Amino acid sequence: MPHLLDDPWLKPYEQAVRGRALRALARMRDLTGGKTSLSEWASAHEYYGLHRTSRGWVFREWAPHATSMWLVGDFSNWRNMPQYEVFRIPGTDVWERKFPARAFRHGENYRLEMHWDGGHGERIPAYARYVVQDPETKLFSAQVWAPKKPYVWKNPVPPRKTQPFIYEAHVGMASEECRVATYAEFRDNVLPRIKAAGYDTVQLMAIMEHPYYGSFGYHVSSFFAASSRFGTPDELKSLVDAAHGMGLRVIMDLVHSHAVKNERDGLSRFDGTDWQYFHSGEKGWHKAWDSRCFDYGKTGVLHFLLSNCRYWLDEFHFDGYRFDGVTSMLFWDHGLGTAFTDYSRYFDGSMDDDAWVYLQLANRVVHEVRPDAVTIAEDVSGMPGCAAPITDCGIGFDYRMAMGEPDFWFHLAEKVRDEDWPMGGIYHALTDKRPEEKVVSYVESHDQALVGGKTFFFQLADAAVYEGMRTDQQNAAVDRAMALHKMARLATCALNGGAYLDFMGNEFGHPEWIDFPREGNGWDYSHARRQWSLRDNPGLRFKPLGDFDVAMLQAVRRLVKKGAPVCLAANDGDKVLAFVRDDLLCVFNFNPVRSFTDYGVLVPPASFWTHVLDTDESRFGGQGRLAADIVYAPVLVPANGELVQQIKLYLPARTALVLRRTPTARKPGK
Repeated sequence: MPHLLDDPWLKPYEQAVRGRALRALARMRDLTGGKTSLSEWASAHEYYGLHRTSRGWVFREWAPHATSMWLVGDFSNWRNMPQYEVFRIPGTDVWERKFPARAFRHGENYRLEMHWDGGHGERIPAYARYVVQDPETKLFSAQVWAPKKPYVWKNPVPPRKTQPFIYEAHVGMASEECRVATYAEFRDNVLPRIKAAGYDTVQLMAIMEHPYYGSFGYHVSSFFAASSRFGTPDELKSLVDAAHGMGLRVIMDLVHSHAVKNERDGLSRFDGTDWQYFHSGEKGWHKAWDSRCFDYGKTGVLHFLLSNCRYWLDEFHFDGYRFDGVTSMLFWDHGLGTAFTDYSRYFDGSMDDDAWVYLQLANRVVHEVRPDAVTIAEDVSGMPGCAAPITDCGIGFDYRMAMGEPDFWFHLAEKVRDEDWPMGGIYHALTDKRPEEKVVSYVESHDQALVGGKTFFFQLADAAVYEGMRTDQQNAAVDRAMALHKMARLATCALNGGAYLDFMGNEFGHPEWIDFPREGNGWDYSHARRQWSLRDNPGLRFKPLGDFDVAMLQAVRRLVKKGAPVCLAANDGDKVLAFVRDDLLCVFNFNPVRSFTDYGVLVPPASFWTHVLDTDESRFGGQGRLAADIVYAPVLVPANGELVQQIKLYLPARTALVLRRTPTARKPGK
């Protein structure tokens, strides 16, 4: 296994790389005192917030600059009452009050009334476990969540996948109806679809509470509260539990890169200052995202965020996280408008070393609590060591998102003529990574189809998606879009750098874009839903696209185990790309007009090659030009002064073929 510091481009910066790792180790020892594990220290959620005890209730809050504090709610008629006043623990920044059992009841709403020098305001407790919005006033309040019968987990956690196939999903937009869908509906209606589609991991967006639905869940207000717009905490637990019962693992988007700027229902100016959780002044504001930036150097902030990492694993049995906005965290300029083409960019003083330390500590906590958990970094910078082990001076993520891959595919679709697509460029874009760091490969996530963008299929088909998708008609634009949609996905999936991801519905070519209800669109839900009926309708060509995706995952999962891919051909003249990986041979003819007969492809030593899959099969909406019962026997041909093995293939235009190495001449299925 290659090591991070084996990278010759990192040699000039070896001291800096080791220095960051040593700084993280020192910070961990400082936090734990060397007497406890970091995951044990990361338990602030068990101390702060409202908790039921054997004798009643206890409430605690971290608020250094507060001068007085009350809990107000249904129980006090929303007034400051002496019996609900909370007091500072002498000599600390912690506020505490113990209450009798009758003080609170399950389902009651409450907030904090906090005073500070020069002002006061209502706040939602930072560690609130459940937050609801009043349908009339639109104000958010914490809600006492203490059901008489706690949720009882039923299913064990499935084992970690060596090569996860990830289905990115959003609970709220998972219904075909123009409304917000629920955890229960996702559990009952969507999880079976994901299982049937062949994915083994669900990545859920927008779980942490966020005031504005249109933020897609990325402007978080309450970090310990599962969004109530989709249902109750127990209903989310039921969703995760049901997924586990189907053999599906569940990871969630963890948004620690920034926080909503709201004060009444967020952390901004929580205790009257703008620097409690965040940097003060301009440094504390993300201007592009209109949100607040955490100060990762503060112990109180680390306690909050690291405990949050542990909380969702413990409380909801999530199997890991996709960390949002890692690039934004790592760089003071948030990486905006930066082309990361030079290693010096990672060591020129533009990085927030406290953020680097936090991310390594976060990975330590996650993997201490759940050694089988998966962590994924959304990082566009290509930060060396981002997905390298902590023992190798890395940050410790299991994967990073291969964010250059969708950029590459969409650039081809939008800007480059079909006849100019570069074969070597495709292979390079899908394999360009450090061998010691795994990536999540994908053609598109939710990002590409947000307002102003399109799905990949919509980019290819354009208006034809509305008028040419019936199975009883031919449409050249749709034929092209379907062919390239399948080929791009097959290439990306087969060449994946450790994992593969698809966003909900895109596997069958879901059209158009994503746009949440907002003032600018008349609060319309028509683009914040998934039209599953397109996938289910045998009279539409979306169904064969979905059927191909199922077959593709089956083939790749069965044939690709550990081996790295090897490029066999990248012929720009013919527009033919061929590569082998373990027992899988993929040959792509991206030529828009030319088919090839008896096309020679050099192959590694093998007895025979048999058919597994081709994108042109009629069941996948193709023309069925290739026979599935052919066994390809290699022949010896001279090349560079030696004899090598070659097979001859019929390669129709815009078609990809998958073959399997086999020791016998048996036909498939025999």
